[in-house]
Amino acid sequence: MAGLGTQNGAVSTQPEDVVDNKTLADFEPSKKPKRNKFAFACAILASLTSILLGYDIGVMSGAIIFIQDDLKISDVQAEILVGILNVYCLIGSFAAGRTSDWIGRRYTIVFASAIFFVGALLMGFATNYAFLMVGRFVAGIGVGYALMIAPVYTAEVSPASSRGFLTSFPEVFINSGILFGYISNYAFSKLPTYLGWRLMLGIGAIPSVFMAIGVLVMPESPRWLVMQGRLGEAKRVLDKTSDTKEEAQLRLSEIKEAAEIPQDCTDDIVQVQKQTHGEGVWKELLLYPTPAVRHVLICGIGIHFFQQASGIDAVVLYSPRIFEKAGITSSNDKLLATMAVGFVKTIFILVATFLLDRIGRRPLLLSSVGGMVASLALLGLSLTIIDHSDEKLTWAIAICITMVLAYVALFSIGMGPITWVYSSEIFPLRLRAQGTSMGVAVNRVTSGVISMTFLSLYKAISIGGAFFLFSGIATAAFIFFYTLFPETQGKKLEEMEGLFGKLVGWREEAKKMKSKEVNGNGTCNGQIQLGNTTANGRQN
Repeated sequence: MAGLGTQNGAVSTQPEDVVDNKTLADFEPSKKPKRNKFAFACAILASLTSILLGYDIGVMSGAIIFIQDDLKISDVQAEILVGILNVYCLIGSFAAGRTSDWIGRRYTIVFASAIFFVGALLMGFATNYAFLMVGRFVAGIGVGYALMIAPVYTAEVSPASSRGFLTSFPEVFINSGILFGYISNYAFSKLPTYLGWRLMLGIGAIPSVFMAIGVLVMPESPRWLVMQGRLGEAKRVLDKTSDTKEEAQLRLSEIKEAAEIPQDCTDDIVQVQKQTHGEGVWKELLLYPTPAVRHVLICGIGIHFFQQASGIDAVVLYSPRIFEKAGITSSNDKLLATMAVGFVKTIFILVATFLLDRIGRRPLLLSSVGGMVASLALLGLSLTIIDHSDEKLTWAIAICITMVLAYVALFSIGMGPITWVYSSEIFPLRLRAQGTSMGVAVNRVTSGVISMTFLSLYKAISIGGAFFLFSGIATAAFIFFYTLFPETQGKKLEEMEGLFGKLVGWREEAKKMKSKEVNGNGTCNGQIQLGNTTANGRQN
């Protein structure tokens, strides 16, 4: 922000009589810039990799029914098969942090697509349970890579004005993938059992080919280029992905400051003294974190944990089972009801993308989680009533279906996209790749535990009891977010560290930062400050 303070300082410290020399146009609030189409295209291409996870989640919810019939596996084997991909993701997500610092964000996305392509083919041609598990292992590594790198690249290429909108794209495509998986289930369910599930799984290889090709036309992340000393290339990328030339210059200045490159260094290629391939990052994250880094790490890992611990994968992966417990017995009706879940989830994630940069992260997140608590509790109550009734209760079935749809809608409008947006933007540049990979690892471990134990869990404490448990976890999540999470809307990535550092007193620090922006930097919400007078002429 040093560059901004210097640039606007002369304006912000002028005496108020200078106002008289300005025209009325000078005091008009600046128009909101149009969305940068190039950054928009880059975000879409990068986020497409997230469709791989979504498709796998969606398609396995229905395919597992046919796999059990064809391969004669038990419920325990089924839940392990469904959830084990999330554990295998760990390898990919941990490796992706170092890989992306080594070969760049863009080629890491290509690598992720290639790995998943191989995994999808192996699953499609699997002849037995062991072969299928090998395919899950390979696909899981590819998904781990994709989950970590897509939000990191998108956050680093996005201008601050639309970063929330663009970095929510990975969640959009996860939901789109889930919907495609559900549609694939329904489309291939009429085929012979031995062929249907293999086509459901194998067809996932097709989008990975187009993704790998599409990513090749994308530029490299400007922040990664600066970390390598390639300032000329970084400047060209920033010029294309920023709303204005001035913003591009400011972003380059702030990235250079974060990478410890002198501001007067303007060569296209410079020698970077600092180690830039991830060395020492783990020590700074885990062994000797500053208060700010510790706060960031707690928030980054915590939001990934609660996103999955609140039961979303249990609902998405086992929707047919839930609807069966609710009283829907027809396989066709169960798959249709499950498709409705996919449609609702996708529609509301699209709504969320337009609200993130308007409403802010905190209001959306807290509203979403509060609604999830209520819908999970009502879902648990309706399932418990159905479970203890000897006759078919139409009203209880209606409540059950409504609460499933309400839960996925509420999740998609806040908790789902904000997890990826928030965790990709709060880590400082030097720690971003590895910090995000830790969050993704926690996300996948938690998801794996939930998906591999849900069938056993509801048999142990009843299906209604399982959702009461998830409601309790969502309540803990609400308290956690309300207490620890600062608002990051509109903040540049290089400013984030200033918001963190005090686990309880962050609100006071945020107010101080806002005060500095108004009185010192000369800007507040896109307006110019002249002494104590705002650009629209009102006194503060």
